[in-house]
Amino acid sequence: MVHELKTQIERRLAQMVAQNPLRMDLYHQYLAIIAHYNNETDRVTIEQTFEELLNLLQRMGAEEARAVREGLNEEHLAIFDLLTQDKPDLTPAVRKRIKAVAGALLDAVKTQLDQIDHWADKEATRNQIEVFIRNFLWDEHRGLPDPEYTAAELPRFAQAVYQHVYQQYRFPAATVYREAA
Repeated sequence: MVHELKTQIERRLAQMVAQNPLRMDLYHQYLAIIAHYNNETDRVTIEQTFEELLNLLQRMGAEEARAVREGLNEEHLAIFDLLTQDKPDLTPAVRKRIKAVAGALLDAVKTQLDQIDHWADKEATRNQIEVFIRNFLWDEHRGLPDPEYTAAELPRFAQAVYQHVYQQYRFPAATVYREAA
């Protein structure tokens, strides 16, 4: 029974982490549970592991439902999470603005990517996308709000978004796979 649960969790975690790298904490929690399970063989430990895996499965379900609660799709939620990490005290109005920025930015980046064949193969086109992201986030009308986001920290957020875009969209087949899922 634990084996089937492990298999189910591993499958869901792989998909969740692929969609949003900030979900790695769930993966690390899973690894800790399994490491504890592998170190013990008594009945109490097996029952405790099963309970912990069920709790993890509940947390994973809550995390998967967060996109709906936030009013975003999974792709936009990943960008939103990247833009709000280390920003726990944002007001509801600013969070709403960041949601709009996340959606608009990703849609604009995907439009750019559609116009460049094999964009990840050449340094010049990778740099073009990275600059596009940075300029979008710095734009005073459609980018991140000031004073919540300072000029000093914007490059960090731009780099995080670029890394995510590179990981998620460097292969055209990756985009097709996600749209079909």
